[in-house]
Amino acid sequence: MRAVLVGPPGAGKGTQAQILASELSVPKVSTGDIFRANVSGGTELGTRAKEYMDRGDLVPDEVTNAMVKDRLSKEDAAAGFLLDGFPRNVPQAETLKGMLAELDTGLDVVLELRVDEEEVVKRLSGRRSCPECGRVYHVEYDPPKVEGRCDNEGAELYQREDDREETVRHRLKVYREQTAPLVEFYEAEGLLATIAATGPVEEVTARAKAAIKVKLEAGS
Repeated sequence: MRAVLVGPPGAGKGTQAQILASELSVPKVSTGDIFRANVSGGTELGTRAKEYMDRGDLVPDEVTNAMVKDRLSKEDAAAGFLLDGFPRNVPQAETLKGMLAELDTGLDVVLELRVDEEEVVKRLSGRRSCPECGRVYHVEYDPPKVEGRCDNEGAELYQREDDREETVRHRLKVYREQTAPLVEFYEAEGLLATIAATGPVEEVTARAKAAIKVKLEAGS
């Protein structure tokens, strides 16, 4: 199965991608993971990508496309994959379509995770991270035992730059302008399935699996 997850930052795409990929026995291909690997490896593409990521902007298409094409060429993605974070705009969607056409295949389903923007701001701006162990807390949903201190290390928690409210709102604005049009694009392609990405993780997963099943059966 070849699938794409679409949704705003904070919709839970990463969590659902991990669960769904495991249950569907396909690799999770996350642009976030690809970017981090290139950034930590100090590659030319990684250095260019980091400049944009630090500002909360989207990485230019030519950089992202090159990273994704390389990843999809790996043997483990030959029989299927679940893409998280790509495509982010219609030109990238066209590029992906071309990549898959070269392999004589195409997407089976595009799953949209829909969530209210104010909920996204609340989810992301409330996150706090430990600088030592990396654990992530939430001031409301998953607070530490001692306010502002990591349960494991006792270190003072901090708010990552891309979790600050102004950065989150900027990311949402970028999403509305550049990524949201993908919904109409894939709806016209007959590939779109939309679910509400609110509530417990397991409930969102159940909705996702049901929506994928319906779409696959309709296309068979």
